[in-house]
Amino acid sequence: MTARVLVVDDVIPNLKLLEARLTAEYFDVVIATNGYEALKICERGECDIVLLDVMMPGMDGFEVCRRIKTNPETFHLPVVIVTALDQTTDRLRGLEAGADDFLTKPIDEIALIARVRSLARLKLVIDELRSRADTSASLGAAAFPVKMDNGLGGRILLVEDRPNAAQRIQSALGGRYEVDLETDAHQALFGAAETDYDLVIVSIGLADFDGLRLCSQLRSLERTRNTPLLLLADLEDRQRILRGLDLGVNDYVVRPVDPNEILARVGAQVRRKRYADALRSKVMAAMEMAVLDPLTGLNNRRYLESHLSGLLDQAAERERPVAIMILDVDHFKRVNDTYGHEIGDEVLKNFAARVKRKVRGADLMCRLGGEEFVIVMPDTRLATAENVGERIRSAVAAAPFSLTGDERAIAVTVSIGIADSVGGESVADLLRRADQALYLSKNSGRNRVSAKAA
Repeated sequence: MTARVLVVDDVIPNLKLLEARLTAEYFDVVIATNGYEALKICERGECDIVLLDVMMPGMDGFEVCRRIKTNPETFHLPVVIVTALDQTTDRLRGLEAGADDFLTKPIDEIALIARVRSLARLKLVIDELRSRADTSASLGAAAFPVKMDNGLGGRILLVEDRPNAAQRIQSALGGRYEVDLETDAHQALFGAAETDYDLVIVSIGLADFDGLRLCSQLRSLERTRNTPLLLLADLEDRQRILRGLDLGVNDYVVRPVDPNEILARVGAQVRRKRYADALRSKVMAAMEMAVLDPLTGLNNRRYLESHLSGLLDQAAERERPVAIMILDVDHFKRVNDTYGHEIGDEVLKNFAARVKRKVRGADLMCRLGGEEFVIVMPDTRLATAENVGERIRSAVAAAPFSLTGDERAIAVTVSIGIADSVGGESVADLLRRADQALYLSKNSGRNRVSAKAA
């Protein structure tokens, strides 16, 4: 996996060294020698990851990182602070500025490449979600801002079988997160799949189970695939930490765990997860809007045609019937002309709700357009569908439709056409036969049910 990496350092030899290392791993490298230049490159969208030195003239790396993370156009960019400073307070200052990681000079080349690859994977996922969300908005889906919160609150699963270590971590996180402790890896896997955790913290040195295998299993499950993973490791676990990053672990903390550092790292992971979840929700909402009728909440014609095609194929394979019913509200133009389109819309909503109560849960009701509706009934023969159609016709005609905040009630009737199939014909042909039956009902005086066999 490649990415465009921005390396920011005012010392040219450092720039050249990092550029050579990253280029050898097939990353595209962009360079900047000061913070102002780096911010412009980020704002122009010319990088995917930022490797940022701290000690620079004019604007130090902490301030550059803070500006990147507070800019709505750039806050999603992963930032790794690279510096000779190695004190815990320096790491915390970088993490609090929003940095995704902190690497100390002299840089461990293997750790650097593993971290960049891990962040490149994360950036690829976020970019795809952002692209889909932006496309949805451009196609008319409801737009709402997606921002990163402070990463506080939420539920965390801690997988640790060392009592003292577990107690220290629970004490560090307990004031801001709900922490569930699990000492058994198998139970942890089940628990993570059953509960919507914001983060799973896994000890790499579990006594009776390989912590990396647990991480791999969590990544392979659909339910936990997007849950952030944080490794607890010892200094001598370096190779296994790198392996964990390759497996999809998001971050790691080296023992002895500093309470402030783990708080900062946990907050960063929770913050990014919520951002990604919000993007996914936005995309899913847009997908629903693409196949739903906004007035009635029923599926629309686009969904009907794709769904019915698959249903007819299944019916042909199983030699089972499928019935389709087209409903048309009689003289609906008169309702709009007499009472106005707003009242007409309310009648259609009430009509859809009344009809839906008369069909099975397995049946699919869609709004075809205007005052026309379709009901698809799997495993239903023509005679049964006619009985259902008559029940619907009677329910519609039985009582006028009441209007919200209005003493008036509007009486309407419905004409229905029905056809069935056992597969072997197209969606268009089946709809055409049902439509022919509908016109038979209309031409016969309306407020009636007609059927047309194959």
